[in-house]
Amino acid sequence: MKTMREETAAGRVLVSDGAWGSFLVAKGMQPGECPELWCVEHADDVRAIAAVYAEAGADIVMTNSFGGTRFKLSHFGLDGRVAELNRAAARLSRGAAGPDRHVMASMGPTGKLLMMGDVTEEELYDAFRAQAVALEEGGADAVTVETMSAVDEAGIAVRAVRENTGLEVVASFTFDRKTDAGWRTMMGVSPEQMAEEMLAAGAHILGANCSLGSAEMAGVVAALRAAAPDTPIIAHPNAGRPLQHPDGRIEYPETPEIMAANVPVLAAAGAGIIGGCCGTGPDHIRAIRAAVDALRG
Repeated sequence: MKTMREETAAGRVLVSDGAWGSFLVAKGMQPGECPELWCVEHADDVRAIAAVYAEAGADIVMTNSFGGTRFKLSHFGLDGRVAELNRAAARLSRGAAGPDRHVMASMGPTGKLLMMGDVTEEELYDAFRAQAVALEEGGADAVTVETMSAVDEAGIAVRAVRENTGLEVVASFTFDRKTDAGWRTMMGVSPEQMAEEMLAAGAHILGANCSLGSAEMAGVVAALRAAAPDTPIIAHPNAGRPLQHPDGRIEYPETPEIMAANVPVLAAAGAGIIGGCCGTGPDHIRAIRAAVDALRG
């Protein structure tokens, strides 16, 4: 199978999948439960999420491994099960996706800050290395170092993957603030800085996920494209900015039709891979699939 960057270089726009966390909640995951533990204790439910996204038309299926480092798993007393849980996450998605789709494993931030002395670079590297090795052993062919806001942590994660596996590596940041100088992460990182440092660390693909809706994210994609004109760009927008109701409910306002209408905008801005983040589901991915197919029409 060709790599994602080989496919995008040939002019193909790939469709990625949507949100996983809300899907797990819908299947019964309770507050305070470890999502990654579901990969062994509720394997059929996790496999079903991957399967429904594949059936919806995703070329890329992700994994239930966002919090799979030992730092995150330690909150649940599971830091000794990193290899087991990440292998299981990748194995479930690979089984559901089959051999002709990409399995892009999720690696999220650890919650530790180097600048605050919470952790050393070596500790971060070892944690990301252990996770990435297990994800590859489970059948993933790519990994996304996602929802990042700090270049130091993300760079260490990217290097850990590149130096210890053969996985294709995506670096995806969350740009949640629009300033007079352009988009920034919560740590003040610009798309231009992110692109330069992640490519230097060894990332194959750059991207943005979460925080923004599909129309807003086009601006971030354009900035990444300008900074890295020869690098594939992935866009995983939310289904709009979340709205919180007085009763605590969270609503995402972008319907599948709205997101599909913004697919040509994202593609024109430079996105070669388009999927969804918070608030998106199989219906959003089906609509994105149809819109991407229409681009070739």
